[in-house]
Amino acid sequence: MPNSSSISEFLLLPLADTRQLQLLHFWLLLGIYLAALLGNGLIITAIACDQRLHTPMYFFLLNLALFDLGCISTTLPKAMANALWDTRAISYAGCAAQLYFFLFFLSAEYSFLTIMSYDRYVAICKPLHYGTLMDSRACATMAAAAWGAGVLNSLLHTASTFSLPLCQGNVVNQIFCEIPQILRLACSGSYIREIVFLILIISLCFGCFVFIVASYVQIFLAVLRMPSEHGRHKAFSTCLPHLAVVSLFLSTGFFAYLKPPSISSRFMDLMVSVLYSVVPPAVNPLIYSMRNREVKDAVRKVMTKCVSKAVNYPAF
Repeated sequence: MPNSSSISEFLLLPLADTRQLQLLHFWLLLGIYLAALLGNGLIITAIACDQRLHTPMYFFLLNLALFDLGCISTTLPKAMANALWDTRAISYAGCAAQLYFFLFFLSAEYSFLTIMSYDRYVAICKPLHYGTLMDSRACATMAAAAWGAGVLNSLLHTASTFSLPLCQGNVVNQIFCEIPQILRLACSGSYIREIVFLILIISLCFGCFVFIVASYVQIFLAVLRMPSEHGRHKAFSTCLPHLAVVSLFLSTGFFAYLKPPSISSRFMDLMVSVLYSVVPPAVNPLIYSMRNREVKDAVRKVMTKCVSKAVNYPAF
């Protein structure tokens, strides 16, 4: 049986069995990838350029868009390249790097989703203390903690996973490298340490989930007590998109890591990978822009400037 010292590359899950379907999937994923780049890029540009959006909520949203770009750029380009060139291979170092960056962006994004729920809680339930609790120093500290947690978590899990002896071949039943699929290749009984790490991180994630739910229970109770209909509408317009993103992120991520191996299949693994690594980064910009008038106005302003520059650009 091969071990980890003799493995120089892994074989990823192909998108399809026939060449025609592979090319079809390539163009489909390319369209999704470009849409994610455009949507998140517009949000980042709009927040950076519009002075009205230089507030804690939009600062965290900018970071979230950065992580969405990083997350989808870590997994999708390699899957598209394999589909285009009809290959399945990824190097050992490439697999480790992909796992590290994917975990980093995923962990940091979840941390920012938790921070954003706290930001909305303070803004709606403690508005008089918002300037003190969410000043620039507090925002920078929370952002640095989220980035640091992402680095630490990804480093810990990547080092632990790739230090395992691999005795079950080199076929990864996924379109990118992820922990559950690598653990299936480990020698029997050698992955207990990584299982313990996974239980710890899932417990932390569940704790963050409880915090998010508790925050939104308090938020909705406070919103329902607002006498002004305009105030309720504004509060819901900033909270509901965030709640939708949290729900999409957690439901797909938890299903990917907690689904029983007995229901695993090639089609199921492919659908789950798309659901939690591709869909959220692609639809998050739509979710945030659909109900948030300030974001829509800023994005419209950026697009208008881009169009006017393109129209007025001198032809040669």
